[in-house]
Amino acid sequence: MTRTTRPRTTRRSAVVAPAALLLLLSAAVPASATPSTAARHLEGTLPSGATYVIDTPDDWNGTVLLFSHGYRPEGSPNPAVNASDEPTKKLLLKEGYALVGSSYATTGWSVEQAVPDQLAALDTFRGEVGEARRTLAWGQSLGGLVTTTIAERHPARIDGSLSLCGLVHGSVANWNSTLDATFALRTLLAPDSGDGSIRLTGFKDAADAAVSAKRLGEKLGTAQNSADGRARIALAAALHDIPGWNDPATPRPAPDDYPAQQANQYTAVRGLVAQPGFAWREEAERRAGGNMSWNTGVDYAAMLARSAHHKEVKALYKAAGLSLRSDLRDLARAPRVSAEPRAVRYMADHAAPSGRLSKPQLAVHTTGDALVPVEVESAYRQAVTAAGRAPLLRQAYTENAGHCTFSPAEQLAAVHTIDHRTTTGHWSDTSPAALNSRARQADPTTAARYATYRPGPYPRPFQGAPHELSR
Repeated sequence: MTRTTRPRTTRRSAVVAPAALLLLLSAAVPASATPSTAARHLEGTLPSGATYVIDTPDDWNGTVLLFSHGYRPEGSPNPAVNASDEPTKKLLLKEGYALVGSSYATTGWSVEQAVPDQLAALDTFRGEVGEARRTLAWGQSLGGLVTTTIAERHPARIDGSLSLCGLVHGSVANWNSTLDATFALRTLLAPDSGDGSIRLTGFKDAADAAVSAKRLGEKLGTAQNSADGRARIALAAALHDIPGWNDPATPRPAPDDYPAQQANQYTAVRGLVAQPGFAWREEAERRAGGNMSWNTGVDYAAMLARSAHHKEVKALYKAAGLSLRSDLRDLARAPRVSAEPRAVRYMADHAAPSGRLSKPQLAVHTTGDALVPVEVESAYRQAVTAAGRAPLLRQAYTENAGHCTFSPAEQLAAVHTIDHRTTTGHWSDTSPAALNSRARQADPTTAARYATYRPGPYPRPFQGAPHELSR
């Protein structure tokens, strides 16, 4: 196993044994065995500058969980974490799992730094605590992509993986889908912006991105006040597969209540314009060395036909007396955006899942996720199947709105399921009923909402190099 330079470490121990006794115990236990442990909390700094955190329980069960956290905007706080939330962390420790995770050396679209930092955190765990019998990688949101990248590219380091609300469609597809939505909004809501007043890619700096976001946001707010504008916002939302129920704090609209669904989509689209579509994109472009997205050759009419929200869009256009065919024709005729090959290569090199799993993975997603739509699971299923690894992947869905809005019970059920698969070599029952039973047994105080669900196709998966790369 690859080792890193020994990091600087601080220890905060919940149970303290005499130092001499600890040395004797560690010397007496072979490296391949699980050492006896007392509850400990360890913090330190990795060679990259990232920090790490380790927690061990009083009676370690031999399994360590490597947690990869989600996206953190540039300049935001960047602490090391080793679990998704405190209630889930307490339950996992109570069950005997050891936990480890790093901060990643940078914020922003940090997959390049996250993977080696997470592997270095594992090395540190081995040096500070001991060799694990099993290592399970898990993560949420961007951390689900980090987890899947570790699973595909460093399978010798783990025994199985769990992706929660993960960007398993990969970096390239993610930024393409974001472009699809902002391109449709600019073309249909601000047709006079061809002078460059609303830039979608190739930002000069963060301030330039902020100006474009503000201008498109203003157009978006005005459009929401008219039937025509609401129909066009629904079209842009459909191209990104933003669901009509995406906030657990709001009532779930009826299947045919398209005005209520559109109102929910508008809130999500407003958030997309305010953050991922511009500010987060600008940071990612800087990191990649240019624009990593394109829509050359994209047929938006065909994409809409595949969308789960096609009926809603047609109904809203009809109610507004607006021609959907005409707007789709305008999208087809609008000048397209080309990618910069080096930027696409950067994204593909660091985080474009291939589907080539060699260890089992369980992926769990909420059905009402606006930030990372549930259809990304279809993209990864397609990739895994094409790679001939379908038996290694299981996917499950919780009937809830929001991004990563899993209860502790639902998360523990998922951990138990992948743990059982790596321990026994075969999948246990992964039906919603079985998962809910495990969830209620693990934590009867929080929700168990696994449900039968099959996501539609992802609008535009990344399946190989675009023509931009062959120039």
